[in-house]
Amino acid sequence: MPLITYREALKNALSEEIERDENVFILGEEVAQYNGAYKVTEGLWKKYGDKRVVDTPISEAGFIGMGIGAAMLGLRPVIELMFWSFAYEGFDQIVNNAGCVRYMSGGLVNLPLVIRGPANGGTNVGATHSHTPENLLATTPGLKVVTPATAYDAKGLMKTAIRDNDPVMVMENTLLYGEKWEVPDEEYLVPLGVADVKRQGNDITL
Repeated sequence: MPLITYREALKNALSEEIERDENVFILGEEVAQYNGAYKVTEGLWKKYGDKRVVDTPISEAGFIGMGIGAAMLGLRPVIELMFWSFAYEGFDQIVNNAGCVRYMSGGLVNLPLVIRGPANGGTNVGATHSHTPENLLATTPGLKVVTPATAYDAKGLMKTAIRDNDPVMVMENTLLYGEKWEVPDEEYLVPLGVADVKRQGNDITL
């Protein structure tokens, strides 16, 4: 089984899903020509072009809203945030629009949206780039949150998130981007909401 980095696992997941489904596309600040702030989208713009990898202005509220609208129309956008700290600029879009669409439509409208990017401190990027708002988002009705800890999980969860019909927030750890794990070449998915039991116990289960 090949060893690949957390970053490569995410990129491979994005590439495979773009090829699998013509409705999948990526948008965000500098995701195309610059290859993304942490190079997760490296090479995807050259491979798939302007309609599948879309650079946006610096307006999180704007491009998150654009992604929500696209998802309501049946596309499957994957939005990159340079840092999850910047989600606060688009929190109204995430909480009041993305999170509420299914409820406000009586379950008639899907919102297959992924928002992904780095969410951690400890990398000398400053306080305003170091928030990890998974607790806020996980308690918001209508949203799903994943925080992959290995390259295997990163790829499998990303592919599952893209195929999900509800908004999924994927929070990546910057410190893990260059770390390597075994990841199979063949297709696999990691299901949302299912525990990965490492060791079963009577009092405590890991």
